[in-house]
Amino acid sequence: MAVRMKIKKNDQVIVLTGRDKGKRGRVIEVLTKKGKVIVEGVNILKHHQRQNRQRGIAGGIVEREAPIDASNIMVIEGGKPTRVGYQVLQDGRKVRVSKKTGAVIE
Repeated sequence: MAVRMKIKKNDQVIVLTGRDKGKRGRVIEVLTKKGKVIVEGVNILKHHQRQNRQRGIAGGIVEREAPIDASNIMVIEGGKPTRVGYQVLQDGRKVRVSKKTGAVIE
């Protein structure tokens, strides 16, 4: 079941829990069906990659980001973490807003 997520691709976020607590990064991908996101430089795992000569992929141990649950991160707005809400503007557009400052998140 797909979950409505208030986090979007390219958002700056901070990790709230886990071994990467306090790290900041940019959202690379949002996995709505799983309720997870992939954040740049967070939750790095080592993956044993098999060589594939047809595709030109070198073998070895590759480090890459693994998904992290969306509930464990928070959007950064104005340099500080904030919860995200929605608001309908006068012109009818629905935009994300910072719960802390009330500013529109682009």
